Amino acid sequence: MRVVVTGASGFLGGMLAERLVRTRELGGVPIGRLVLADQVMQSNSALVADPLVEVVRGDLAACCQELFAQPVDVVFHLAAAVSAACEADFELGLHANVDATRAVLDAARAQAVAGGPVVRLVFASSIAVYGSSPDLPLPAVVSETTLPLPQSSYGTQKLMCEHLITDMTRRGLLDGRVARLMTVAVRPGAPNAAASGFISALIREPLAARPTICPVDPSLRVAVASPRRTIQALTQIAEAERGPGPGHLSGVLPVNLPALTVSVAEILAALREAAGGDAADLVSLAPDPAIEAIVGSWPAVFDSRRAAALGLRPDPSFLSVVREYVADHRDAVSAAMR
Repeated sequence: MRVVVTGASGFLGGMLAERLVRTRELGGVPIGRLVLADQVMQSNSALVADPLVEVVRGDLAACCQELFAQPVDVVFHLAAAVSAACEADFELGLHANVDATRAVLDAARAQAVAGGPVVRLVFASSIAVYGSSPDLPLPAVVSETTLPLPQSSYGTQKLMCEHLITDMTRRGLLDGRVARLMTVAVRPGAPNAAASGFISALIREPLAARPTICPVDPSLRVAVASPRRTIQALTQIAEAERGPGPGHLSGVLPVNLPALTVSVAEILAALREAAGGDAADLVSLAPDPAIEAIVGSWPAVFDSRRAAALGLRPDPSFLSVVREYVADHRDAVSAAMR
């Protein structure tokens, strides 16, 4: 089996690649080659040095021919420009999210038309495809049958790709599986340009003894998932066979990953419980209407029956998410906060 991960140098892409290298199989089938694609890869990492791994560097829209130089069985398409970056730079979002995805899909289609394997493609979409407007407010609980009405360029671009994947799946040109990701927290490392990035920062920065800003009203509710749960979900969606019944993927509807719904105030309370008042006091409120408008347009409560049928469950609490981050990234946590 030849597996491709796009966006492999990103946080989730790197975690997924590490899991696949560790297990060396997907759905019980041995991985013969794991292709990691991104604009930049760390050439000295143990991951890249593994004999299972092949690295393709460059703009994704331009290097699909190299990715598909040999038959591809599975693609995890995680490469993307994130929400606030797309809002600030429309052309960036179109190229990174639409043009690059179209290039991957065209390469998969060409392989199928030529008689090669039909690619099983897992697309990392987002709950940003949903949005609320005065004439069509979101329901209290959102499911995969709720009409998507994105309120950002990022959400619109993700939805465009979802529809194209669904149509190509209908035509038998690929086996597309759309996973709508919740806000993933806690992300380690430097902040990214995601509008929801402040959620990770509320935990990551104080635990490193650094101050941070909360740009939204603490009463705002958000839907989150830990990195571990997100990677587990992406893997299980890739492995699921199509058909009715528990453990199987039915139809072509997207899968909303399981959500832990919490308020920002509850996130701050979890920080205080896990690390004490000194850490919590490093957070200051500084409203940012642009950030609040984007994040506030996303739903927070989900009907997760479709995910549950695949055996997927949300994190039990945000305190467990914080403790998981501390366990996984002790080198990034101040000794005084452990």
